[in-house]
Amino acid sequence: MHVSLLLGHIVDVLGGSLEGGERNTAIHRIAPLEVAGPGDISFLSHPRYQQQLAASQAACVIVAPAMRDAALARGACIVADNPYVYFARATQLWKQQHAPARAAGVHSSAVVDPTARIHPTAIIGPLCVVERGAEVGEGSVLTSRVTLGENCRIGARCLLHPGVVIGADGFGFAPHQGAWVKIEQLGAVSIGDDVEIGANTCIDRGVLQDTVIEDGVKLDNLIQIGHNVRIGKHSAMAGCVGVAGSANIGAHCTVGGGAIVLGHLELADHVHVSAATVVTRSLTRPGQYTGMFPIDDNAKWEKNAATLKQLHSLRERIKALEQALKAA
Repeated sequence: MHVSLLLGHIVDVLGGSLEGGERNTAIHRIAPLEVAGPGDISFLSHPRYQQQLAASQAACVIVAPAMRDAALARGACIVADNPYVYFARATQLWKQQHAPARAAGVHSSAVVDPTARIHPTAIIGPLCVVERGAEVGEGSVLTSRVTLGENCRIGARCLLHPGVVIGADGFGFAPHQGAWVKIEQLGAVSIGDDVEIGANTCIDRGVLQDTVIEDGVKLDNLIQIGHNVRIGKHSAMAGCVGVAGSANIGAHCTVGGGAIVLGHLELADHVHVSAATVVTRSLTRPGQYTGMFPIDDNAKWEKNAATLKQLHSLRERIKALEQALKAA
């Protein structure tokens, strides 16, 4: 059943100032500016999109105070200090109104070890596996096909999307006479409160101590977190990031899609790594870091790559020339 929301109700719940519109206007959908119609609400996240704002047919647009006049010239608007955060909260309100509430408890197809501890308000979805000694905290949701390994712990209000694996063995082997001797992974994984983990992401258990994901961390799909990694509070990583064992990532960091953090490195708080970057050294100061070779047509790329290989010898030749000039 489709349920609309009134603009007045949205403002009553989320705050902001409704201007140029009627409280009893029915909103049937949240939509992007460029496709929003007369029954939709949209938002302007950045002034560079104000041309789309002017052309939008949305019933109402969420805007920052600086864009109020431009929005009113078009029609109704909700003025909010941070339109993007307001939009995020609007999606939460929308889901609350339109999605049936999930009942707490364990799905009949899930497998839960008798020694596992599941909070009564938690949800364990279809085909999940919760192994011996594992713990799931208050209000946390394991959607479907989630595996929570032995003695691993999940805090309160966490959300784990389909296919997540918590607590598989870390990649630990000792070379011996041309073969490999397995290092048993004797630690676990400890996940804090308000953590969200995307589909098919894997977090390995520690060797001797736990792999730790602190409160508020957000991980996208298809991320690999190696053994004994620590990720600080409210850090976020986009899809396909790989973090090798024993890396220590600070709080409020971001790592772009496809980036790699090598093992045993440290990232300070508020470090932001661009997509596809390979972090090969510790980053001890806050800031934005990028390390990727720009895309080009293949012939030019090969020439530039060949030149890049010669940089060291060119540097030495320049140093020799400089010394010769000084001596002359």
